Amino acid sequence: MIFGLPPLTFIHTVISLIGILSGLVVLFGGLLANKWLPRWTSWFLATTVLTSATGYILPAAHFMPSHAVGILSLLILAVALYALYSKHLRGGWRRTYVITAVIALYLNVFVLVAQLFAKVPALKELAPTQTETPFKVAQGIVLVAFIVFGALAATRFHEGPSSTPRAP
Repeated sequence: MIFGLPPLTFIHTVISLIGILSGLVVLFGGLLANKWLPRWTSWFLATTVLTSATGYILPAAHFMPSHAVGILSLLILAVALYALYSKHLRGGWRRTYVITAVIALYLNVFVLVAQLFAKVPALKELAPTQTETPFKVAQGIVLVAFIVFGALAATRFHEGPSSTPRAP
């Protein structure tokens, strides 16, 4: 046990948090600022793929909503990776990349909020079944924030010297 978590769960959680933090750097320091951050982007994409993939090796008695989110995230990440590494963000693939990257980050944050309400005693008391108003409001705020930031990123991250990725 590490911090009260089984080792696999701890590793999955660390990878998830790195994915979220690096994704926030990519979103706010990169996409919204029209700057290409290749190392941060690589960390974000790699850890976000690992987050979704490692979710399936954690013990679970049945298929859970987090598994469905993982499948959706992997499909979205496949498009983001294709747009970035195969199409090199040319043409409409730039906007496709931005939108899919922001959605992938949103899904990680969505799961983080759900986990916080499931594991943090004060939040669990507010929404023990995650159908209560506090949970819905928190998830609604996250959704609206990502819609706004995603729309801004899709318009701000355009071709230019500071936003052009180099071939891998």
